[in-house]
Amino acid sequence: MAATQTSEGSERVTKRAFIAAVARRVGLPKKVVSDIYDAAIAELMDVVRRGDRLILTGFGSFERQWHKGHPVRFTKGGEDKVDDYSVLKFSATRQTNQRIGRPR
Repeated sequence: MAATQTSEGSERVTKRAFIAAVARRVGLPKKVVSDIYDAAIAELMDVVRRGDRLILTGFGSFERQWHKGHPVRFTKGGEDKVDDYSVLKFSATRQTNQRIGRPR
């Protein structure tokens, strides 16, 4: 799989390279895999946006996590504030963490 080097020394795999690798693995055209990828990501986002938790058995779960707003530190004006916001949280299962193994 084609990858590019990051500043931390690890490799970054592009969406295009990932889709090509999956297509080779399952023997389907890249266009089909790309469409499935796009649909899967869109569905994941819809589930989380509704406030539901997506559980992929044996892999992990995705959910929206809310964060409370807070004053911004180290600003010149001193009055800046970050509003409440949410992030996408992924929690891997124990099996997934064991499958990825030790760091290189």
